[in-house]
Amino acid sequence: MPTISEFFGILILMYYSDHAPPHFHARYGDDEVLIQILPLGVLRGRLMPRALSLVMEWAQMNQDLLLKEWDNAANHKKLQKIPPLQ
Repeated sequence: MPTISEFFGILILMYYSDHAPPHFHARYGDDEVLIQILPLGVLRGRLMPRALSLVMEWAQMNQDLLLKEWDNAANHKKLQKIPPLQ
C-alpha cells in the first residue's frame, strides 16, 4: 500500500483496487482510520482526536488530489505524493 503523504508522524496510504467508496487510510502509532473522500468523513477505525483533526484538515485541503489518486489506484497507475500538512 503506497504512502501518498506523511506529516507529524501520520501516514496517509491508499491501496490499489480497494473497495468503494473512495477513501484513504491514515495511521498514527498503532491506530488506523479509513476516511471517505467525498463527502469527507470517517468510515471506520479511530485516531487520537488531535491526529484525526490534522488528517481531516489535510484531506479537506486536498480532496481533488485525493480523488485523482483514488482513480489512479483503481486503474493501477502509479500514485503521486500529495504535499503534507505544514
